Amino acid sequence: MTHRRVALAVILALSAGLFPAAAGGGLSSIRPEELREWLTDVSSDEMLGRAIYGAGLGLTAAYIEEHLRQWDVRAAGDAGGYLQTVRVRGVRTTSRSSVTVQVGRQSRTFKDGEGVTFQKFQGSSRSVVAPRVEFVGYGIDAPAAGQMDYRGKDVKDAAVVFLGANGPKTVDSGTYRQILTGRSRYAVDQQGAIASIDAALSSGDTGGRGGGQNASGRAGSANVPVDFTTSRRLDQPIAPDVSASDEFLTFLFSRAPVGYDELKRKAAALEPLPSFRLNDVSIRFDVDADYEVARTQLTHNVVALVEGSDPQLRSSFVALGAHYDHIGYAERSAAPGSERPPGAPGRVTAGAGADHIWNGADDNGSGTVTLMALARAFREGPPPKRSIVFVWHTGEEAGLYGSRYFTDYPTVPIEAIVAQLNVDMVGRNRNDDQEQANTVYLVGSDRISSELHEISRAANSSLPHPLTLDYEMNDPSDPEQLYYRSDHYSYAAKGIPVIFFTTGLHPDYHANTDEVSKIQFDKLTRVAGLIFETASRVANLDHAPVRDRRGARAGKGTP
Repeated sequence: MTHRRVALAVILALSAGLFPAAAGGGLSSIRPEELREWLTDVSSDEMLGRAIYGAGLGLTAAYIEEHLRQWDVRAAGDAGGYLQTVRVRGVRTTSRSSVTVQVGRQSRTFKDGEGVTFQKFQGSSRSVVAPRVEFVGYGIDAPAAGQMDYRGKDVKDAAVVFLGANGPKTVDSGTYRQILTGRSRYAVDQQGAIASIDAALSSGDTGGRGGGQNASGRAGSANVPVDFTTSRRLDQPIAPDVSASDEFLTFLFSRAPVGYDELKRKAAALEPLPSFRLNDVSIRFDVDADYEVARTQLTHNVVALVEGSDPQLRSSFVALGAHYDHIGYAERSAAPGSERPPGAPGRVTAGAGADHIWNGADDNGSGTVTLMALARAFREGPPPKRSIVFVWHTGEEAGLYGSRYFTDYPTVPIEAIVAQLNVDMVGRNRNDDQEQANTVYLVGSDRISSELHEISRAANSSLPHPLTLDYEMNDPSDPEQLYYRSDHYSYAAKGIPVIFFTTGLHPDYHANTDEVSKIQFDKLTRVAGLIFETASRVANLDHAPVRDRRGARAGKGTP
C-alpha cells in the first residue's frame, strides 16, 4: 500500500463508518483481529519506520487521530486538538559553575573547565551544599557479579565519588554497560545522593559517563553545532554531576585513609576498591549557567482523554502511554558484498540486507495499537470514576523526548496524575523463548507505590487466564536497566507511581526484521487486558495510590 492508499483507506473507513464499534466497550472489546489490522498498518513500509521527524510518523499520528475521532474519544492536546507540539531544542551552554572543596581548614575552588567538568545541561542556577562526602569505590551494585559498593552505606543527602569507568575485574563491562554508564543517576535516584563526582575521565579510562540526554553536538537534520539536545525545561534543578581532574581529586582525598594516587592505581588495574567517608570534608556546587537555544525541531505527541464519572475524582487522572515512533529507514544501498547500508539506523539481520525499513512492529507498534484498543475500551464502556489520559509519545527512541516534554508541559495538571502505565514492546516473547508465552514483565511497579504494585497483582489474578508476572527487570541491578529506558521514567522522575509493561527484548530489537508477522496477537490481547484491568482499578480507587517510596523489592524469583 502506498502513502496515498493508507491515507485513503482511513478516509473511506471514516466516511463509510467501517471502524466497527465495540459492543459495550470494556475488556471484551479488545480483540486480536483488530490489533492485527491496526498493527499491520502502523508497521507497514508506508510508515517509513516512523522516525521522529519523518513523514511516516506524521502519517501514523493522523492514523491514530482518525480512529480516536471515530470513537469519539475527547482530544486533549494543544488548542482543543489531539496533537501536542513537542519542541526539541539544541542548546549552547555558557557555564560559570564551580566546585568549592573544604578539607579541614583548607578550601579550594575549581571552575568548570579548570579542574572539574560539569554536564552541559546543568539545570537552573543554584548552590548545592554537601556537608558529607562518601567514596563508594566503583559505585556499582551488581550482586550477580559479587559487587555491592553501597552495601551498608547511607549516602542520602551526601555527595558521592566513584572511580573506574570500566569497573572491577569481576564485572564484565559489556554485560553491565548500562549500569556502568548510569552510576551518577543511580546514586541520586536510587540512593538519595545530592551530587556525584565521576573520576573516570581523569583516571585514563574511556567511557564511563552517562545520564545526560542526547548530548550529541550535531544531532538533527539542521546540523547546527550545539552542546546538548533536550525537550526538557531548562529552568529546573538538576543534581550536580561532574568529572574531576587528578588535581581536584588529590586535594579531595588529601586526608583520606587511602590517598588518591593509590586509589587511581587500583582502579586502573581493575582491582577491588575500598569505600569510606571523607571525614572533615564538605563540598559546595555553585551551578551558574546560561543557555542559548540554537535550534528548535518540532514533533508531536497525540493526547486524548476519557472523562471520569465522579464529580470529585474526575479532576484526577490515570495516564496510559506508549511511544509511537521508531528509528526510520536507510536512505542508501549497501556496498557490494555488504548487507549493511551506510547510515542504517539500527541492526541489519543476516540475510535481510535488502530490507531498508525498520518497521518496529513490536517496538513499539505493539504498544501503539494496545493504547488505541484501551482508549476505545474505556470510551465505549462504563466510565471509571477518574479520568483517563492517553498519550502516544514521540521521540522515545531519540531520548524520551515526548514524555519529557509532556511531563514538563502537561496538557492536564501533572500533580493530578495519580499513576502512569507505560506500554512498550508487548507483542512477543523474550528472546523468542516459547516458554515465555504466558509471561509479561512489570518494571517499577513497587518503587514509588507498593499499593500500585498490589493493585496490578490483584488485577492479573482477576483475569480469566492470568499471566505470569515477572519482576526480574525491576531489580535495580538488572543489567538492561530498563527502568530508565522508556517513557514511564519521565513520570517517575516527577514522583508519579508507574508500571512499565513489556514482554522483553528479542533478536529483532532495533533490527530491520521486527515485523508484524512475528507478533503473537493472542498474547498481545491478554497483556492489553491486564493493563485495562489495572487501569480500571486505579481509576475507581477512592484515593490515589499511596506513594510510600519503599524502592524496588520485587525482583528475579519473586512469585
